[in-house]
This record gives sequence, structure tokens and C-alpha cells, in this order.
Amino acid sequence: MNNKLKVAIIGSGNIGTDLMIKILRNARHLEMAVMVGIDPASDGLARASRLGVAVTHEGVEGLTRMDVFQDIDFVFDATSAGAHVKNDAFLRSIKPGIRLIDLTPAAIGPYCVPVVNLEQNLDQLNVNMVTCGGQATIPMVAAVSRVAKVHYAEIVASIASKSAGPGTRANIDEFTETTSKAIEVIGGAAKGKAIIVMNPAEPPLMMRDTVFVLSEAVDQALVEASIVEMAAAVQAYVPGYRLKQKVQFDVIPEDAPLHIPGLGTFSGLKTSVFLEVEGAAHYLPAYAGNLDIMTSAALATAERMAQSMLNA
Repeated sequence: MNNKLKVAIIGSGNIGTDLMIKILRNARHLEMAVMVGIDPASDGLARASRLGVAVTHEGVEGLTRMDVFQDIDFVFDATSAGAHVKNDAFLRSIKPGIRLIDLTPAAIGPYCVPVVNLEQNLDQLNVNMVTCGGQATIPMVAAVSRVAKVHYAEIVASIASKSAGPGTRANIDEFTETTSKAIEVIGGAAKGKAIIVMNPAEPPLMMRDTVFVLSEAVDQALVEASIVEMAAAVQAYVPGYRLKQKVQFDVIPEDAPLHIPGLGTFSGLKTSVFLEVEGAAHYLPAYAGNLDIMTSAALATAERMAQSMLNA
């Protein structure tokens, strides 16, 4: 019995190419079958060809005309939010049961952060990998949420400007909206807020994320232990993910509460988490941890889904 399921990647840019290399190097249950692009001169398509991967520069239409399409079980979409909506509809009109792993902020399917809610989404035909900021920070919000009620969570994702390609820049609004919503839906916060900063510094800086969580009063040792445990779980598929310093706490007393516009007034515990994400440098530079965490999370998601399908 074949112990691998065939996959295609739509989008031959940086994210798609990095993901291809990760599948070729590390996948246990997935087989890289097709790289799909729209620019015949793209480096991603050329690299795929050199690595023995079938390619098409005719987009999803070209993919569906290939003989191998009938054997494709998974499609990773690394294009844009708008393109993904069309790609999903087109592919599903031809092959309804195909599974799409969405690396754009389109969010047609449920949000998926592997360490938080992958097991609940194993049978979904379309899952959304949220955003780079979401993959890095939502586990930390969820870590607090599992030991205390979270009133509010705010994240700031700082990435090197050089690691923000045209897809990222074209989807800034979708980034903030999708991440904010996922902080609530997956992270468990009553209210979430997301901010992205593109830093033009030279040499480029590594991805840094700051997470502020306001929760009910709870034992600080329980919160810290939950965060450290969650960080280790993320490191299992993103080795460059780490806490940059110890978790910090501020007690918000009842007689001096914080007012959150549109939400109310709260006392309790403020938890501050400082993260750094270093990329594996498979194809992208090490400072592009924001892109690496997306491809790593997408691969981890599809691998677990494939394992479940093969063992069914």
C-alpha cells in the first residue's frame, strides 16, 4: 500500500517554493507532485523542474488538465486571499473531495493552528492557516486561555520588510482582520487585536512577536508553565520558535482597572510574552521566520491529515 498522498502547490513564489522543499525533504505521508504557477519564468517553477517535480504555468486550469490531477489529494494554496476563493470553487467543481490547505487570509474554511485545534479539524476539506502572526502568537493566547478566562489579547507581529512579498503587502487588511478574529475563535480571547509592523532595517531583522493578554486573576506559575509547554509544542514543527525572554506579569488591581474601548473595564492579570521566530533557511533566509512558520504549520497540518486518512 502506498503510504504517501500526492500534493500540489498553487503559487510558485517564496512561500510555495519553500513549502515544496520542506515536503521533499521532510514529509512522511505526502508526495510532492505538481508545482503550479502563472509565470513561466518564475524561479519556483524552474527549481521545481530541476528537482523532478511536474510543473504548469497555466494556473489551476492547467493543473486540472494534467493526468496526475486525478491522484492529487491535497492542494496547498500560496497565492492571495482573492485568488484562493476562486481556486477553491474551481477545484471543488471538478473534484469535490479534494482537500485545500489555505495559506492566504481568505478563511473559507475553519482557522487551524496545529498545536491548538488541528485534531478537531482533521476531516475538513478546507482549512485556513490564519497568518504568520497568528501561527506565532495564537498558541500563546490559547496557553493562557486554558488556565484562565481571557478578556482581551493583543499581538504585534514585527517582520523584516524584505520578507514581506507582494501577497503579504496586498493583504494587510485581511491580515489584521483574520488574525484578530482567530485570536478570539482559536485563542479563546473575548476580544482580539492584531498589528503588523514591516521593519525596513538593514541587515533585516528576525521575526519578533509580542503578545499581551489580559485575563482574570490566576496563579502566575500556572500561566508561565502553560506558555512554556505550548512553546515546546510549537517547536516540534517550527524549530526556530522560541521565547525571547521570561514571561512577564502585571497585576491589575480592582481599584485601578484597565479600560478597553468597546469592551469594558477589567482587573486581573496582564501577561506579556516576547517571541522570536527564526526560519529554517530551506529556501528563504533565516530572518524570514514569518514565512517559515506558515509553511511549517501548513506541512504539519497536511501531514497529520494524511496520516489520519492513510490509517482510516
